[in-house]
Amino acid sequence: MRLEDPALTACWHPAALARDVTDRPYPVTVLGEKLVLFRSGSGSGVHALKDLCIHRGVPLSLGKVERVCAYHGWRYDGAGACVCIPSLPPRRPIPAKARAEAFRCREEHGFVWVCFGESEPEALPLQGKVDPGLIPVWMGPYPVRAAAPRVVENFLDVSHLMFVHEGLLGDSRHAEINDYGVRRREGALCTDEIIVYQPDPDGRGIGVESRYVYEIFSPTCVKLVKRSSGSDEEFHLFLIVLPEAETACTAFMLQLRNYSPDVPEQVFIDFQNTLLAQDKVIVEAQKPELLPLDLQAELHLRSDRVAIAYRRMLKELGVTIGTE
Repeated sequence: MRLEDPALTACWHPAALARDVTDRPYPVTVLGEKLVLFRSGSGSGVHALKDLCIHRGVPLSLGKVERVCAYHGWRYDGAGACVCIPSLPPRRPIPAKARAEAFRCREEHGFVWVCFGESEPEALPLQGKVDPGLIPVWMGPYPVRAAAPRVVENFLDVSHLMFVHEGLLGDSRHAEINDYGVRRREGALCTDEIIVYQPDPDGRGIGVESRYVYEIFSPTCVKLVKRSSGSDEEFHLFLIVLPEAETACTAFMLQLRNYSPDVPEQVFIDFQNTLLAQDKVIVEAQKPELLPLDLQAELHLRSDRVAIAYRRMLKELGVTIGTE
């Protein structure tokens, strides 16, 4: 059953990495709704249908070929219309009711996006935000048994780096966070630079003093830009989270960098996999499971300013999935 949340219903959500969607059925869950993704026969277009055959309620994702129900062989087109019922006699018309519900579906920046809104959003979350001059690496999917806002806020929490990721993204002997502000810029919430000493910030084993800037574009799409003192190296990392249920989600990441073109991308993927495994232990154990939007419910410090701004944004937008 689809979860009701007007704010998130109107958003584009990352349903899958584009490379994972082929002409074979690919099941996903978006806001509680079970969908099946697939490409058209030519491989050019992506489609999203409700993962249910109207005939006898069998998931279309059980089919062994695109858009074909595994139970009785009914075939659907990309718009959800049934175009073949094998049991019908020749020249017998297909009932108009023989349809699967179809949803807006687009491919951009290496992801397949789905939207349930009645009116199409103006832009996808990453539109105009990805620097084409940088080297991209796609990461995920990362299933997490936690509310999507919890996962996003953890990404924005710089003061956990020295403890959850000690020896990699931080050092507990250098845990103090400089004072910083959060301001709105070009429709996003952005932080000032936050300075962090990092023993091994990207898996190459090179310790640096990093300067973080966080950007929040939507309830489930955020970014950090990291630069190293005394270096021209630049590192971007997008986190885009797919809310599946109140306390379950899938995270995707897009990393961009202007250095180490000869380093295999698997080095960066393996490093990020390690970080995600460390974060999962924390966010899956947090209580309450839903993110409190009442700022009096928990204690906040100056170093939590970006998290406070994020919670205020969720409250202003009326986000209810994963919050309390």
